[in-house]
Amino acid sequence: MPSYGYVRVSTVQQADEGESLDVQRRMIEGWAHMQGQPLAAVFVERGVSGSVPVADRPEGGRLWAQLRRGDMVVAPKLDRLFRSALDALQTVEALRARGVGLVMLDLGGDVSGNGLSKLFLTIAAAFAEAERDRIRERVSQVKADQRGRGRYLGGWVPFGFTVGENGALVPDPAQQAAIREARALRAAGATFRAVQATLAAHGHRLSLDALHRVLSQP
Repeated sequence: MPSYGYVRVSTVQQADEGESLDVQRRMIEGWAHMQGQPLAAVFVERGVSGSVPVADRPEGGRLWAQLRRGDMVVAPKLDRLFRSALDALQTVEALRARGVGLVMLDLGGDVSGNGLSKLFLTIAAAFAEAERDRIRERVSQVKADQRGRGRYLGGWVPFGFTVGENGALVPDPAQQAAIREARALRAAGATFRAVQATLAAHGHRLSLDALHRVLSQP
């Protein structure tokens, strides 16, 4: 009865660093060694969000297509496989219908067996989902607070500003002067393309979309 491991990290950065993947793989290999269970393969999911159903993930889809009756799936943690409590229950039921077992190392072993293990899985998945919701709320609150304080949150830096040492958006004198000139030109009746050409002549190259965004800001 072959077993197949499954490990996942959510971001490309985590996948590049590799530490989390290595830890997860070692956990699965340790379980296989202790159980005397042949480990046919370990499927490694890099930079894929847990919000994607496991069968729709690149490596998760390959794993699901390979499973046969009597096989066993081994994952280090509940949140490596499932996106919600409902997803966990539906996936476990689908695997049981195919005669495939599921071992969750953080839950102590096989969760696809008796009714007690199913109950435990239900409770654990519900708590995991609630914790993810709390984390998302905290992240959203922090971002809203940082945004309100003019902090840089990553990605595109607004024209007219640079990022200071403490992460705050600091007005750029040359770009702010360009914004004032652009607004004056528009007030005088110049078209967006004419304003764009004037700024480009002064070394400030902006797309028309970016120019619209800049001039729409208070």
